[in-house]
Amino acid sequence: MSTVTVSPKYQVVIPQDVRRHMSIKPGQKLVAMAWGDHIVLVPQRPIHEIQALFKGMVNDFERERDREF
Repeated sequence: MSTVTVSPKYQVVIPQDVRRHMSIKPGQKLVAMAWGDHIVLVPQRPIHEIQALFKGMVNDFERERDREF
């Protein structure tokens, strides 16, 4: 576990072991969220990576009438 210090400009440096484990690269975007009393940083993924998660998903179910486009 690593400790970071908040700078006067509210900046932190992500420790090297965490960067390597998460494959975080310079310039990469992270989504910052408050979760209870924690701060969570989640790498923002390109849309094509997210779309690949749903490849092959069956979506031919019948929608309720009030949900149709």
